[in-house]
Amino acid sequence: MIGKQVAAVALALGLVFGMAAGAAGQDGAVRAGDLVIEGVWARATPGSAMTGAAYMTLSNQGSEPDQLVTAATPAAERAELHTHLAEDGVMKMRPVDAIEVAPGERTVLAPGGLHVMLFDLKVPLKEGDRFPLTLTFQKAGTATVEVAVQPLGASGPGHGGAAHQDHEHQGHEHQDHEHQDHGHQGHD
Repeated sequence: MIGKQVAAVALALGLVFGMAAGAAGQDGAVRAGDLVIEGVWARATPGSAMTGAAYMTLSNQGSEPDQLVTAATPAAERAELHTHLAEDGVMKMRPVDAIEVAPGERTVLAPGGLHVMLFDLKVPLKEGDRFPLTLTFQKAGTATVEVAVQPLGASGPGHGGAAHQDHEHQGHEHQDHEHQDHGHQGHD
């Protein structure tokens, strides 16, 4: 009897804390409130690069909009939400205050569009490594996800060094030319 009570309390605590920090599903997706975070990845960084980027898909299964408002990781001194904009034919990376996740929609963070920029990496990102990334949403709260580091030049999770792959960019067109204004050693 006491064993069943302890197990029930442990299960309840696991559910409460799992929901607060983001609960991983069997498919590797992490839930935070009505949001599902999946396909979280980063590219390996070349040499002594001090910057990197993390990408993912955010799905809102609820009826209210939400926003990704901050990100943090022990792998870097600072993480910022960024996008790419075309200005005078040149792609420029710019910080954004938040990333909208509309109800019933998917927001894709991918190279050439929205992404989490990682500044002052503590160690280079190496293919096969994994690191935690804590995402904070306006309504869903926080969720910690595991970022899988893919090969240099990868176009998506598990996509090796392919140069291009079609992604939903949520209004951001992919430009097949060099990103000239961000000075971050090839990371977008």
